Amino acid sequence: MGSGPRERPERLAEKLYQVRARLNLSQTQMRDYLGLPKDYHHSLISLWERGLREPPLTVLLKYARAVPVAVDVMIDDELDLPSPKKHRSARTS
Repeated sequence: MGSGPRERPERLAEKLYQVRARLNLSQTQMRDYLGLPKDYHHSLISLWERGLREPPLTVLLKYARAVPVAVDVMIDDELDLPSPKKHRSARTS
């Protein structure tokens, strides 16, 4: 690992917000949904969504599993999150 600044995904913040929006959760609800400790205040999620900070890799994995997508979709700026799947109604016979 080098000591210089590392390359950061430009669209990660946008995708983190998209995940939360798809789940229709507040930032505090998102923290709870991901099973994060209470010391992960909603303001930290706000920093992630605004691109001012990045979540730890373990949290990024939880975001990816929530949608669900592979982690590379979250961090690859050339990939978009897939469209949300519509729930099919149960067939009646």
